[in-house]
Amino acid sequence: MQKPRSAQVFIAQAAIILGVFSPSAWAQMSPVGKWHSVDEKTKEVKSEITITESGGVLSGKVSKLLRKDAKQDAVCDECTDNRKDKPILGLEIIRGAKKDASEDVWTGGKILDPENGKEYTLKMTPQDGGKKLAVRGSIGPFGRTQTWERVSN
Repeated sequence: MQKPRSAQVFIAQAAIILGVFSPSAWAQMSPVGKWHSVDEKTKEVKSEITITESGGVLSGKVSKLLRKDAKQDAVCDECTDNRKDKPILGLEIIRGAKKDASEDVWTGGKILDPENGKEYTLKMTPQDGGKKLAVRGSIGPFGRTQTWERVSN
């Protein structure tokens, strides 16, 4: 017995809505997860950053150092706050980012460059269906954007 056409349409619409609003679909358009940071000049993967969310606020830590020449015991000797002389592995480099209410952008936080100890205003924008993350650090009108790549589990 065939279902009435209206029931078929309803089932198809429900499947689409559930797919769009499923947690996995939302997670992919969020910075939450594991990312590879890539050196703009050499295109070498530098590190793995794990971004987490708590109470709507994002933070991110260096979870792996991946450069061939990376010193696994390196510390942030250039940092000027409570991260000074802390190991780079496990170091919180992203603090305080929140989702912009009007679009899929996270702002309002800071990002630390552990190589020079400087903190920058942060903007993160998922791209390519959440497979990439544009990470912009800036001071005033000056800044640079890195494209991080999502780590597939």
